[in-house]
Amino acid sequence: MKLSIKVFIVLLSALWIGCEGDYRQKATGSFGQVIVVMDSSQFQSQTAEALRQTYGEWTQTIPGKPPRFDLTFRDFNTNDQLEQLKRYRNLIIAAPITDSTNTADFMRALLSEDVEQQVRSGESFAFPIKDQWYRDQWVMLLSATSDSALAKQIHNSQQTLTENLVQKELQRWKAEIYDQGEKIALEDSVWDNHGWKIRIQHDWVKHLDTTYTHKGEENNFLTIRRKLPNNDRWFWAWWKKVDNINQVDNDWINAKRDSLMKKWIRGSRDSSYVTTEYRREVNTKSFTLNDDIAYETLGTWRMTNDAMGGPFANLTIFDDESGRLFMLEFGQFAPKYNKRRFVRQFRAMLRTFESDSTWKSPNQDSMQEQ
Repeated sequence: MKLSIKVFIVLLSALWIGCEGDYRQKATGSFGQVIVVMDSSQFQSQTAEALRQTYGEWTQTIPGKPPRFDLTFRDFNTNDQLEQLKRYRNLIIAAPITDSTNTADFMRALLSEDVEQQVRSGESFAFPIKDQWYRDQWVMLLSATSDSALAKQIHNSQQTLTENLVQKELQRWKAEIYDQGEKIALEDSVWDNHGWKIRIQHDWVKHLDTTYTHKGEENNFLTIRRKLPNNDRWFWAWWKKVDNINQVDNDWINAKRDSLMKKWIRGSRDSSYVTTEYRREVNTKSFTLNDDIAYETLGTWRMTNDAMGGPFANLTIFDDESGRLFMLEFGQFAPKYNKRRFVRQFRAMLRTFESDSTWKSPNQDSMQEQ
């Protein structure tokens, strides 16, 4: 059945939304769920398989290796069906630009003539759209001159495509986490006493806050915890003043993590402590956070001399103005739960990190007075 599709652009409504705030309904759908709008005849196409291998790829750094996103392929034959699909928060609309399917017609209606020509000439193939029909909505239009050409483009741009949606999900988790409340007093205490902070969920509790000397240098270590039945989560932070970060790379980060956890993150037995599980994938990527160099490390941990393990998310960041190197990490032990959503919560919380670049420790102040 051929479907006639009309796209209306109401400039007045767009101006109202921009000036007064967006009062439309929020998009529906679960965290991590992606609806792929595609003609049913193409559910086993090269494009569909490319989407499964990118957006649906197994996550090697999380126990159980969950898919990056849960993909559901959907077609439509009526305007009512299309309107239902347009309500979802994560939508991928994929079709060759030359097809005669309902999805292809819908795709062409969404693209301007100039953009459609870019697709036909092979200049562009991916077009992210924000809040197209509902608030908090992510839409990705994917199109090329043929099924094989589109599949190739998706494979070649896997990291860019998937990271675009991951960052959107992290923003959503940040809003979700702190909407339930946060420990403002604890955040302020860490800021006042140590010159840095992260936003802390309402039911986390500080466990340890200490300063110690290692090889004649002052080090600092802090832990907070959220211990629930069958879902134990913890956070630790280490920081010290350094001259430079020339030594910081993947190997240094993991060696430092392991040495800190051996000292501070211990098990119930005297000989047990948390360490990195190197038999599974451990990934480190660099990025910029608050104009500082940062490294995010994702992987799994294990408990020595015990049958325990789980995921971790680590942030290593250097505040060059205060000359302090920070290492912050969330970990979890929750055998009964899917870990993907918790790891994304950890990653979202780590990105709330702030450092007071004017900070001077009490020891520095006393030395200057002398």
